[in-house]
Amino acid sequence: MRKIVIAAFLIASLGHAHGNVLTSTINNAVTVKIPNTFKKIEAKELPQAVVEALLKEYPTSKLGAAYKNHEDKYKLIMVLQSGTRRTVYIDAYGRWLKG
Repeated sequence: MRKIVIAAFLIASLGHAHGNVLTSTINNAVTVKIPNTFKKIEAKELPQAVVEALLKEYPTSKLGAAYKNHEDKYKLIMVLQSGTRRTVYIDAYGRWLKG
């Protein structure tokens, strides 16, 4: 019986010590932001879902430039009818993203 009590105490102690290590590791975590670089692409390389979303949201605008990143997200420079430019972001499925 004494061995069981000692074993239970040791297991509880190890769990408590592990919890402290985990907590301090989380508190000392460093966030590293990897640059999300976009590379210029041709308009004909845009997926059909992106083209359809553009035509629906910006029917009178023109595409000034298109860029794609490694996550298949697109950065589009739209030239509005007024001549102003707007940068918008969209994924490969035609869902709008916040820039």
